[in-house]
Amino acid sequence: MKLITAIIKPFKLDEVREALAGVGVQGITVTEVKGFGRQKGHTELYRGAEYVVDFLPKVKVEAAVKNELVERAIEAIEKAANTGKIGDGKIFVFDVEQVIRIRTGETGEDAL
Repeated sequence: MKLITAIIKPFKLDEVREALAGVGVQGITVTEVKGFGRQKGHTELYRGAEYVVDFLPKVKVEAAVKNELVERAIEAIEKAANTGKIGDGKIFVFDVEQVIRIRTGETGEDAL
């Protein structure tokens, strides 16, 4: 099992969610986060004063998936989140040692 974590632009969330559902990913966790990468934030003008926005709003999407779905899930996120511009985000893949469903006590892939 793997945990796929993707940091994406907020307006791409619905497309990513639909793409993941389309490849068979059953559940995701979404968190609103802030951060910056190479783009280093940007400047904005508010009431005549210019100020720097260091941390940009992003969305973190996490999904625990079976090993056989990993590549398809990654491809789905890449296609759905891509705008071709800087700041599209990143995808991280981690090994998952154990999953336990609290309600039923199921473990491993059965708990997904």
